[in-house]
Amino acid sequence: MYISFALLVSFTTAFTVIKVKESYWDYPDYWPVPVYDFKKNPVTEEGFQLGRKLFYEPDFSRDGTISCANCHLQATGFTHVDHDLSHGIDGRIGKRNSLALMNLAWNKSFMWDGGVNHMDMQALQPITSEDEMDSSLKEVVKKLNASSKYRKLFYKVFKDSIITGQHTLKALSQFTISLNSYTSKYDKYIRKEDDVTFTDQEKSGLELFKNNCSSCHRAPLFTATDFKNNGLSIDTTLNDYGRYGITKNPVDFLKFKVPTLRNIQFTAPYMHDGRFESLREVLDHYVNAVNHNKTTDNVIKDIKLSQNNKTDLLVFLKTLSDFEFLYDKRYSFPREKPKP
Repeated sequence: MYISFALLVSFTTAFTVIKVKESYWDYPDYWPVPVYDFKKNPVTEEGFQLGRKLFYEPDFSRDGTISCANCHLQATGFTHVDHDLSHGIDGRIGKRNSLALMNLAWNKSFMWDGGVNHMDMQALQPITSEDEMDSSLKEVVKKLNASSKYRKLFYKVFKDSIITGQHTLKALSQFTISLNSYTSKYDKYIRKEDDVTFTDQEKSGLELFKNNCSSCHRAPLFTATDFKNNGLSIDTTLNDYGRYGITKNPVDFLKFKVPTLRNIQFTAPYMHDGRFESLREVLDHYVNAVNHNKTTDNVIKDIKLSQNNKTDLLVFLKTLSDFEFLYDKRYSFPREKPKP
């Protein structure tokens, strides 16, 4: 059983609810309705396990060295942490920091610039990128069809042993769409679950968050899933103009997707180009270093936080860490059971 709260009005009003199930897939019913259409791709145990195997499959890359998991590590919120920009085959370096993968069923667009508008199509971008996997869906399908093991797995899910690109992408979605995080300390505190309480410092941080951060990082997803210019100066090496590169509309200049703050403690480095190594650097930016221009979001122009405020806010952000999610064996590398 779960305890819900009035999302945009109060963090304290609660009542008993249960989880909503979409076949194998579920989420708390006080959350908004997902935008992903499960009728066209219902998540099943077999589909989830196939997608999980594909997520860790290095043959998605041209030379068989890079899988989705190379840039999306479970223990770090399904993103990378050892460099600011994503790395691909042959040591190639991409143009952006990888986004954390979680609670994806509520997203209408994907990538930092929203260049992909459907979950089932998202994997095409890294597969075909010269800086990442440098392959093609046709080549991936060819490799999968050469495997009798994969043909059997696809038959179990789609009743067709001839593997297609559409089925490959749908299977991968069944896994990634299931990466739902909602069992952090914050969640349990809000639901009044397991007698979880907040310290005075965590309560202070929550109030500071509501007053300074929640307009862009709205509970329960801790993102508005839209695009904002958060006052970053242009990296003159990358010259990345964000959403503007897709729409060519001046109002989108330097706007990037608002990432979720769930598990933010473990997803460094931060921002689209990974320029900040720590959350304190992020807060210092919002207080002292916002670059004001025509598209800078108004809500970040006058953020004032003392050093103590910053510390309290950082303490609160740690309550969004979901250790059950980060160490859930269902999402880990699918090791085959040894034969007797």
